[in-house]
Amino acid sequence: MKKIIFLLLLPLLSKSQQDDAAFIKKISNEILQNGQAYQQLKYLTKNIGGRLAGSPSYNKAAQWGLETFKKVGADNAFLQECLVPHWIRGKGDYAYLISEKSKNKKALSMAAIGNSIGSKKEITAPLIFIENYADLEAKREEVKGKIVYYNAAFNATNIRTFKSYGETGTYRVNGPSRAAKYGAVGVVIRSLTEGTDNVPHTGTLHYNDSFPTIPAIAIGLEDADFIAANAKNEHWKISMKTHGKMLPDTINHNVIAELKGTEFPDEYITVGGHLDSWDLCEGAHDDGAGVVQTIEILRTFKALGYQPKHTIRFVLFANEENGTRGGAKYAEEAKAKNEKHIFALESDAGGFTPRGFTFGMSKEKLEKVQEWLSLLKPYGTESLEAGGGGADIGALAKLLGTPVAGFIPDSQRYFDIHHATTDTFESVNKRELLLGAVNMAALIYLVDKYGL
Repeated sequence: MKKIIFLLLLPLLSKSQQDDAAFIKKISNEILQNGQAYQQLKYLTKNIGGRLAGSPSYNKAAQWGLETFKKVGADNAFLQECLVPHWIRGKGDYAYLISEKSKNKKALSMAAIGNSIGSKKEITAPLIFIENYADLEAKREEVKGKIVYYNAAFNATNIRTFKSYGETGTYRVNGPSRAAKYGAVGVVIRSLTEGTDNVPHTGTLHYNDSFPTIPAIAIGLEDADFIAANAKNEHWKISMKTHGKMLPDTINHNVIAELKGTEFPDEYITVGGHLDSWDLCEGAHDDGAGVVQTIEILRTFKALGYQPKHTIRFVLFANEENGTRGGAKYAEEAKAKNEKHIFALESDAGGFTPRGFTFGMSKEKLEKVQEWLSLLKPYGTESLEAGGGGADIGALAKLLGTPVAGFIPDSQRYFDIHHATTDTFESVNKRELLLGAVNMAALIYLVDKYGL
């Protein structure tokens, strides 16, 4: 039936649109029937696992990525060296909530926030409950010597969960230094999730060099809800000990493959995801999905004998999670070599059902892209709208003015597992993962054929 509908629609399209629709259908058939992304993701997550920047497992993943690019037929594949931060979590972290009334002690489900400096010894101090930064400012005279607890929860009314993440992410990224400014000795945050379990979610922070570097942890939502429910009737202390430390920067690599352009070999289209992940998880959705989708697009173009007009680069970026050094290095080298980059696409929002793309480009270019919506809609794309690209290709936009885009899957489940131990291979659906690759490949094909 679907084939009949597809054929009936073709006469309504122009000849070039018919050709595009037919080729995109070939892309879809190849990926859905023969796609290797799911098997590759299983190897990456189960045989290599967590891939934090600077770790031996990241180096193992980079070699795997290089060999996989070669196996699927890249015209060229190589490593691009970059210096990355090297943070280690250490072992034996813990935190307890202690009632000042009953002296009862409750173990908290916790994880140190990435890039945080360990406490060196156990810290025990009164907890001060803070709803938001305005509340912090109002209570600034009370903060000294205390452990600040930020109770910033996701806004459940936001349909797009990335908006909620953006609103609350500041408490993880900047909250520790803002609390340290007023003399806090530690920070606890409510994990950045709307999940229904008690699993803590890590992520990165940025210390402000003007203030002390204090230890910072995230706790699971059940514990967070317990604190919030009893905040008005209870006085607590928290005892916590963490072991995180920053080692000297070390060498990692972006992994890059190319399909050479036949008409404009010196003009580049980039598509990629980031190879690193947090140490606590397998990094299946963040961003193993983007990695294997990137590889799958290359494999599919080679399988179909597609010869691009422009050189297409497939990039597995290093160090997105706690530094974005890989994306910066890629853009810096492109600028130094005076390369012309006409478009860049990133997948870093999970391997869920495709919903569309967001773009960082001029209004005129976006209007041109939006003319392709009917070609992408059969595969799940619902919208092509302004909104930017992603962290790793942001430097291309900034340094070279490259038009960029981000692949947007359905986000409702993403933050349930984001930066948590639950981001495993088993949480990824094969068909959703492959459909993401279909939509990405189709968009790359259209940009390559028509330019921007």
